[in-house]
Amino acid sequence: MKKILLILSMAAAASTLSAQKVDSIYFHLYTDSLKKGQYNYINVDGKLSNGRWLPLGSKEIELSCASAKFEGNELVIPEDFKPEKVTVKAVLKSNRSVWIEKTIWIKQLPDGPLPTQEEIMEGVPSKKTKKSNR
Repeated sequence: MKKILLILSMAAAASTLSAQKVDSIYFHLYTDSLKKGQYNYINVDGKLSNGRWLPLGSKEIELSCASAKFEGNELVIPEDFKPEKVTVKAVLKSNRSVWIEKTIWIKQLPDGPLPTQEEIMEGVPSKKTKKSNR
């Protein structure tokens, strides 16, 4: 009898956990622009009916972009990419009526040179500003 009660209580707990559904999905991007010639991770989280958040991957969502390609959650922007922005769409596979779309800008200027190890260790000298003649 105790085994049956244990099994029933475990089954009830499992059904409670599986009953939590994704109500909505959101982009939580790590940056305000994407970089050319790199894999750009597109972070999508689902908000569950109990208010908790769940990170979503390619098993749970379908990511698409008309002008670039996805590999899992990573959007690949070619080095010679010309447009200034892309539109990314995420669709929940278990409920295709839950989806989100976002336009994300592409970084246009190249990254500047990084400081050398010596400059970091010594501290980069601050630029002196000229005093105004008043």
